[in-house]
Amino acid sequence: MKKSILVPFIALMTGVSGTAQQRIVSLNGNVSEMLCALGLEQQIAGVDITSTYPTSLQKKPKVGHNRNISAEGVLSLQPTLVLGVDNQLNPALVEQLQAVKVTTRIFKQDLSVQGIRNLLDEVAGATGTSAKATAVRQQFDKEMAAIKTQRLDKKVLFIYARGAGTMMVSGTGTSVDKVLQLAGVQNAVTGFVDFRPLTAESLASANPDIILLFDSGLKSLGGIDGLLQVPGVAQTAAGKNKKVIVMDGELLSGFGLRLPQAIRELQEKIHQL
Repeated sequence: MKKSILVPFIALMTGVSGTAQQRIVSLNGNVSEMLCALGLEQQIAGVDITSTYPTSLQKKPKVGHNRNISAEGVLSLQPTLVLGVDNQLNPALVEQLQAVKVTTRIFKQDLSVQGIRNLLDEVAGATGTSAKATAVRQQFDKEMAAIKTQRLDKKVLFIYARGAGTMMVSGTGTSVDKVLQLAGVQNAVTGFVDFRPLTAESLASANPDIILLFDSGLKSLGGIDGLLQVPGVAQTAAGKNKKVIVMDGELLSGFGLRLPQAIRELQEKIHQL
């Protein structure tokens, strides 16, 4: 790390008083949403590029994406507190931030409803807003309780696409897999954990009734017509019947406070097909 950045930053932090307003840099979209729900949006000095909700966050300075985030970019925002999730960051980044005495809290994120509650409590504890977290948690629990899940005999295949050259399918254990379960449908691929490259053979084996993508992913393929040109897609039940669903990427995969909204939207889109 460049000494020219670290030295003035250390001097700055030394002069911060205990009553100074927090300058928070959030390195995770879920954490950013929770900060806003806790009334801390004005104290967010910067965010990673997955922090897209609420839309007002898109005006905040960006520090990059996951493992590409540099300590210099974070420190340039003069944070008093940096928050992130452990499996999404380069460990060297955390070490560099801690080396210059920046308060850094890295949380574990369990992909479960209780995991969302736990993360909310930890974010609130780190920011001194535990009292406010009670109302946020109660609203989340109310929305989750209102979801009616009816098991549907539908196999859904999620494809992560960034153009035809970068296509992956979700196995078990991913955030999308968890949302599919909560929505009452079956993940078409259960033979492996996490993501693997899409192949014509895997499509034939899965033979999904529905294909699910991020809206940005389908756009990168040129729409449904482009998707149908991917080898193997047109031969699936979903391809033959053009049963394709798109959703906002952060909403579908974020697995945070908007989980109830993600489940409802997925259920509605499945029923509309």
